Amino acid sequence: MQIDIKLHKNDLPDEIKLDEKKSIAIDSEFSGLNVNRDKLYLVQISSGNNDAHIIQLNRENYDAPNLKRILQNKEIKKIFHFSRADMTFIKKYLNVDVQNVHCTKIMSKLARSYSDKHGLKDLVKEFLGIEISKQFQSTDFGGELNDKQLKYCANDVIHLHKIYSSLKEILIRENRYDLYIKAISCIHTRVDLDLALFTEDIWSH
Repeated sequence: MQIDIKLHKNDLPDEIKLDEKKSIAIDSEFSGLNVNRDKLYLVQISSGNNDAHIIQLNRENYDAPNLKRILQNKEIKKIFHFSRADMTFIKKYLNVDVQNVHCTKIMSKLARSYSDKHGLKDLVKEFLGIEISKQFQSTDFGGELNDKQLKYCANDVIHLHKIYSSLKEILIRENRYDLYIKAISCIHTRVDLDLALFTEDIWSH
């Protein structure tokens, strides 16, 4: 499968017209998992047509008006895998609340009660029959990116549209889609709790 990968510095270029899309898949790369210490390095976007726009952000000012506009556009469905982490870093560093959010990890946990494996690699294998490598998950995305790193970033978004559709079918079939919609509607609160350092399950005893 040929993937159209484009690397952009600082922001999406004006000529990339993602505002016209009904849905986009989004992922991001950080320097670590501690949002108060680590930085947001990259945001990857795919329209679902084997394309990947990889935005390498300016970490001095995170000035990316075109990207921010897309993220806040309520008319565009945003498909993440593990939206909680991506949205937390995006809110911290880009200072925006992503609108119209869906999350294939939450969908998987509600739909695939027959499995305890809900990673992106597991979902790609089950629904698409493709083995993807997570070898470069723990590499430095803060400098010059090589071809293998770019391909890794692209693989994190190019499959999400198809996975979303497959999981939605299961949720509807099992009468769990309404439950999923209620769960994902709380994602902004979960992000705010993480930013306020309440990372534990506040519902537990």
